[in-house]
Amino acid sequence: MFSNLALAYMFIYVCLGLIALGIILLFQMKIKHNAEQKQSELYQEKHRDYFMYVQAHLHDDVSLELPPGNLKALERRVIQDKFMEWIEQFKGEAQTKLIGLCKEAGFVEFEIRALGSFRYSRRIEAAYRLGVMRAEEAVPALEVLLDRTKYGPSTIIISRAIAKSADRPDQIRAMLSKLLSYEKAIHHMAADILLETRLDSAGLMRKLLDDPNPGLVKVALVAMWGQAVPAVVPALDRLVGSERKDVRAEAVKLYLSSNPVLKDETIAQLMNDGEWEVRAAAAKALGPLHAAGSIPLLSAALQDENWHVRNNSAESLSLLGEQGFDVLCQAALTRTGAARETALNRIERIMAKESDHEAVDQMVAFNKKKLLYESYFGVQPNKRTVQVARVGGDYTA
Repeated sequence: MFSNLALAYMFIYVCLGLIALGIILLFQMKIKHNAEQKQSELYQEKHRDYFMYVQAHLHDDVSLELPPGNLKALERRVIQDKFMEWIEQFKGEAQTKLIGLCKEAGFVEFEIRALGSFRYSRRIEAAYRLGVMRAEEAVPALEVLLDRTKYGPSTIIISRAIAKSADRPDQIRAMLSKLLSYEKAIHHMAADILLETRLDSAGLMRKLLDDPNPGLVKVALVAMWGQAVPAVVPALDRLVGSERKDVRAEAVKLYLSSNPVLKDETIAQLMNDGEWEVRAAAAKALGPLHAAGSIPLLSAALQDENWHVRNNSAESLSLLGEQGFDVLCQAALTRTGAARETALNRIERIMAKESDHEAVDQMVAFNKKKLLYESYFGVQPNKRTVQVARVGGDYTA
């Protein structure tokens, strides 16, 4: 019994000792951090004139001088951080000058050596810094590091560094292929990384759209959203018929966003596609395209099993004048289940905008819809009782 009690006391003393040691280490780390922060501020003040000199001559046709004096490690880090901050802010010739200055000062070489550090955190930090400095000579070492790194946040940091630093399209392709090899749903992240490159984005996307790897094709399609790349638009015609559902869906959404002139058979094909994303994208595009001939298809799509398709169809019908609104009213009275709720919800939104119309043509269009509403429901809009889609209803996706 006494031996057990002594063992318990010993265990408690060891725990207390470890706790005390941990607290001491935390205080030491805090004191060290505060000292470095204070010293960094002193170095920033010391080199204030040099920073002003660099800023003043960034846009001049002169070679920038290196930082003066024999610099200490923390002092070099302060100057490097300032250069990196400016590289992210400036573009063009000013950015190129700062990148060259980082190379001449030895910052790039120092971080390349750090890629071989025993500390994993230091290797990832070095990869990030090399990416900010657009160090094309570091790409081979970054590729090796990426190959040796398991999937996680670190792979995104390294991949982004490669994208920023690469000076050849094949390096971008290899990096994207490695990212997709993890078989994760990261196509949007990969597209965001792709847009970090300094290379010609239009040329890169043209090549990726013709790549035999469907994953790379999808990355290029996602990257095209919000990008004006007319050179790659012809490739969409081919990809709209792709056998890969995800690729076809992205291609269709991009194709429809370019406001094409759609044939009736094309509209019917898209509205009956086996992929819900394609049907939803088509339904959403038909309203803004003023495709009045598609009203029967949109009316049928109100009964689609997918919520997005139903909602987009109702929205497009509301944009197709009196005829589209008439179809919504008929659906609200004659359909059942999700189709009726979708139509009623859209009608509710339309009639709630009575006071939002300032232009004469908008008021006339609304009054026509109001007359249609009264002919179907027999009450004034402000007295009607409309059933709205319930919370917890069908959210099939």
